[in-house]
Amino acid sequence: MEKENSSLIIRLASPTDAGGILDIYNHAILNTTSVYSYEPHSLAMRLAWLEDKNRSNIPVFIAEVAGVVAGFATYGPFRVWPAYQYTIEHSVYVHHDYRQRGIAQKLLEKLIETVMQKQMHTIIAGIDAGNTASIKLHQKFGFTEVGTFKQVGYKFNHWLDLKFMQLILNNNFQPGEK
Repeated sequence: MEKENSSLIIRLASPTDAGGILDIYNHAILNTTSVYSYEPHSLAMRLAWLEDKNRSNIPVFIAEVAGVVAGFATYGPFRVWPAYQYTIEHSVYVHHDYRQRGIAQKLLEKLIETVMQKQMHTIIAGIDAGNTASIKLHQKFGFTEVGTFKQVGYKFNHWLDLKFMQLILNNNFQPGEK
């Protein structure tokens, strides 16, 4: 496993990565409860999403292994109202062929580091309650469970519970209202 990850690179996504991101995301839509959606996205949708992230100065990080997009991570606003401006909600996805290799951990490390530099205060994770691997990963980074919404999603012919986990960053800054 260490040899396989020796070529792991975490970098910013470019438009040429959109196909790899799309493959990972569509697999999650069609085969998992990581995304509460039913229909696969198109390449045009992923390119527009990536362009919107770039325009908003929100990074999309890629985990590349031997030239393959093996995972990605990003974040967005938690809520649109101004008082939430120091809170973000993030996403981490790993290609099904590259799971259990520490890729999600590396992506989450980079994401937390970046969010701290941008002087965010709180990171929120919305995780399907059945996704124990993601819950354990987040606990490893100090995220704590702050609530579970019961039966808020319906996919694969059953109700889904959504856990919210939170990490309050120790960044010791006092923001202003802007």
